[in-house]
Amino acid sequence: MARTYEEINARIRKGEAVVLTADEMTELVASEGARAAARKVDVVTTGTFGPMCSTGAFVNFGHSDPPIKMAKVWLNDVPVCADLAAVDAYIGATALSETEGMAYGGAHVIEDLVAGKWIKMRSTAYGTDCYPRREIETLVNKDTLNQAYLFDPRNAYQNYACATNGSEHTIYTYMGTLLPRFGNATYCSAGQLSPLLNDPFYRTVGVGTRIFLGGGTGYVAWQGTQHKPTVERSGGGTPVGPAAALALIGDLKRMDTEFLRGARFHRYGVTMYVGVGIPIPVLDEEMAAYTGIADADIETIVFDYSQPTRARDPLRRVSYAELRSGKIELDGRKVPTAPLSSYRVARRIADVLKEWIKEGRFLLTAPVEPLPAEGGVQPLEIRDGEGI
Repeated sequence: MARTYEEINARIRKGEAVVLTADEMTELVASEGARAAARKVDVVTTGTFGPMCSTGAFVNFGHSDPPIKMAKVWLNDVPVCADLAAVDAYIGATALSETEGMAYGGAHVIEDLVAGKWIKMRSTAYGTDCYPRREIETLVNKDTLNQAYLFDPRNAYQNYACATNGSEHTIYTYMGTLLPRFGNATYCSAGQLSPLLNDPFYRTVGVGTRIFLGGGTGYVAWQGTQHKPTVERSGGGTPVGPAAALALIGDLKRMDTEFLRGARFHRYGVTMYVGVGIPIPVLDEEMAAYTGIADADIETIVFDYSQPTRARDPLRRVSYAELRSGKIELDGRKVPTAPLSSYRVARRIADVLKEWIKEGRFLLTAPVEPLPAEGGVQPLEIRDGEGI
């Protein structure tokens, strides 16, 4: 049996749609099979809540009198990119405060804006005939901004590697603090709840897909940076390690700090936890099978992060069932594991999105353009000036 987006949305409008979270769909497929699940279920909701440095927000401050063409801008002493139009800026999540360093950064500015707090804004300019003002200092919040929208160039990674440290020293990374001599291993995925693991070949997720983003509604804007779909895949089609990524956009003013939080990793820097939930329409039996994937069937690769990127050899493959058990076997002994992403919040996102759909508040959108199914990423080569 096959369904269309139109048929599913009609059932949503009538309050008749059957919606399960990805956890619930996994149980149903395990007990009754994909064919029976495809007949029963219209939509499966997914969720993830993890750190993503490639996050930020565009804001428009409005014009002062006399007007200013902002050349440099600081928000709560965090420098933001003002190399746009006169009073536009982009707040990068990883930017650090010039007075507080790693204790406060762009991600915290974004969280404070969402929370409705007042933010100190100061700017300098070089002055022009049409923008004569050369400096300004004032307070802003999300209600005084004309526009404020989250734009993440890379988020919702389809899968990611597991990190450990085989050196003799503790190292501090974007995968957290890694203890020496394989003292721990960290991972960052919601596994069977994760959005793109439930649509491994991007049949339903693409440009224009409506999503849950940071507690509000957002959209897939484009493929994410470092989108790398051509990777090794398991028998169920899920990629082993990093693969696809999404660029996301949504109205910052309607988001919630429960699902959008600034964070800092010790001796590494500032990042942002972003809540993403994507509804997967069960168009046919194949999609039912994909959305019934279980942690035991999803694998990733363990790497020694003390080694340079190109020198890292895989230590072993592990399933998310193993990782979530709290220990994996590595180098002949049991190594404790810890998630950087929150499964509890991921499940909460899937539940909230499920309720929105059941209440008729959230309709599904078909992609206007598919995500690339082929291609990889190129390393940055260090070149001399010859030939330039």
